[in-house]
Amino acid sequence: MAKDFDLMEDSNRSTNPSFHEVSDPARRVLVRGGLAAAVAGLFGPLGAGALAGCAATGASGVASLGRGIGFKGVPMAPGDRVVVPEGYAAQVLYRWGDPVGVAGRMPAFRGDGGNSAEDQALQAGMHHDGMAFFPIDGSSQRGLLVMNHEYVDDGLLHPDGMKTWTADKVRKSMQAHGVSVIEIERGGGWKQVLPSTFARRITALTPMAISGPAAGHPMLRTGGDPGGTRILGTFSNCASGPTPWGTYLTCEENFADYFEGTDNPDAHQRRWGVRKGNGAKYRWHEHEERFDVAKHPNESNRYGWVVEIDPQDPQSMPIKRSALGRAAHEGAATALTADGRAVVYMGEDARFEYIYKFVSRDRMKPGGFAANRELLDHGTLFVARFDVDGTGEWLPLQQGQGPLTADKGFANQGDVLIKSRQASDALGATKMDRPEWTTVDPISKWVYCTLTNNSNRGQPGQPFMDAANPRGNNTMGQIIRWKENGDLDGTRFDWNHLVLASDPKQSRSEAQGNIRGDTFGSPDGLMVDARGVLWIQTDVSTSTLGKGEYTNLPNNQMLACDPTKGEIRRFMVGPAGCEVTGIATTPDLRTLFINIQHPGEPANERSDPDRPLAVSTWPDGAGRPRSATVVITRNDGGVVGT
Repeated sequence: MAKDFDLMEDSNRSTNPSFHEVSDPARRVLVRGGLAAAVAGLFGPLGAGALAGCAATGASGVASLGRGIGFKGVPMAPGDRVVVPEGYAAQVLYRWGDPVGVAGRMPAFRGDGGNSAEDQALQAGMHHDGMAFFPIDGSSQRGLLVMNHEYVDDGLLHPDGMKTWTADKVRKSMQAHGVSVIEIERGGGWKQVLPSTFARRITALTPMAISGPAAGHPMLRTGGDPGGTRILGTFSNCASGPTPWGTYLTCEENFADYFEGTDNPDAHQRRWGVRKGNGAKYRWHEHEERFDVAKHPNESNRYGWVVEIDPQDPQSMPIKRSALGRAAHEGAATALTADGRAVVYMGEDARFEYIYKFVSRDRMKPGGFAANRELLDHGTLFVARFDVDGTGEWLPLQQGQGPLTADKGFANQGDVLIKSRQASDALGATKMDRPEWTTVDPISKWVYCTLTNNSNRGQPGQPFMDAANPRGNNTMGQIIRWKENGDLDGTRFDWNHLVLASDPKQSRSEAQGNIRGDTFGSPDGLMVDARGVLWIQTDVSTSTLGKGEYTNLPNNQMLACDPTKGEIRRFMVGPAGCEVTGIATTPDLRTLFINIQHPGEPANERSDPDRPLAVSTWPDGAGRPRSATVVITRNDGGVVGT
């Protein structure tokens, strides 16, 4: 995501209850008392019994390998390449501008940015982000790779950047957003299957449905869609998540950046960061008037949803699932309860926003998407409250319960879901330090969430530190985790911090943290693989890399953590000006896919079209920098990370 701290959304002005606003001293001892204590937490270390239990589930036959980290960590150093451990190889697979693979329609990338909007609709979008691998017939050698394209750098997208501005440029920008579905196979190395019957681009101009309790709500109706059930496009797609029934959940994050607000925004627009001047960033409203809030006040309510895509059917219509709530969604990690109901954990990446959980009413059925088409339309959405004693509660966002009543502006469940921030404010949820990716450990059932950073924490007029967010001017971020009391549908949980990210060489105590192993800051991407290894990716702003408290961290990176020991080891360093994001594996764990987003991004987050190579020439070594998917394998063909 774009991370300029001056532009980052900070719209929560609620005055939530004070009982979790001040950190309990005993709790602060726990979170600051070293990583070993944090890992042991309230539950003690995970033992061999837990691993044996997972092995019995047949998790791709790899859980019995254990969580151990077997590679030699790579050093942190500036550079313009992908660095992986000794004995590993990194291969570039799918770059911005590569054809997606539609038969007879595969335009080549033009290095001067001269591809048309029509070309871009058939090519990889910009700024690769969340990603999932869907094996074909269970194979680790062939499958579908589905990924998000979060936003664009207009300085690279067009030959002259934004010096001139036209309807064609807006259309090309919209086509560079969204999602790619590509087919890949392994034969020697990995390669894209061209053409492919599965190949598909989903963009900001793709028709899609909205389902669930908010479908048809008056706040979703527009002149172009008076029924409030058909929406044009998805964009600002950040993290994502696969479902156990074989679909892909893509999440709309910083949608407010695309809408030009009014001089006098109403309370709802202010709460969602829709303000005057937003539209100047991408300038879509100048040629696509639905992004002008004064003319189309409901259009922005149609974004901020989790979108479900069936990658197996390129003709299927994506569906925005309103039952999962509206938010600046960073990701959606899905798991199943013991009786087969779906549970989706979601973070909202904005300062002082919330962590959510959705529990489906019905059980998953065999038969893939066709049998589970309405599974995410019925259930209960919850928001988290983290208490000072290391426990927490999931608060139901249910109309008619507690303060969520008609006289408070919540006349029906659609109101609650469209105004999920206001509903969470009313319930007294805990304001978090930018909750981003979530992931569920398949072995232990710990749930992890990255809290990337929040330099506003504790500043004058801003929320004070609390137990879950214990550091003022939190430049480094942390990883929080919880375990439900009972099954994943439980309404109570116990929590602690896995780690407070840091550089121990810094003088300010709030930047020193408690890492056991290699240093990092601003954790973002997160995944626990089938062995139980926790993979951590970082997203330090390009205006911050190598400066101030990040002096010793000039590039973004990916690390591996054995949560039973608390050991964290650096696995990869990315090229100049990039974010490391998007992570997926094959079922046999012998291939790891990651995304390199915005290589070459300057500190102001938009390239100078007259100097497009000023920061990076990755991945080609010449020509414009291009976001790309990277395949990482062991040279001996073994399991990655062992």
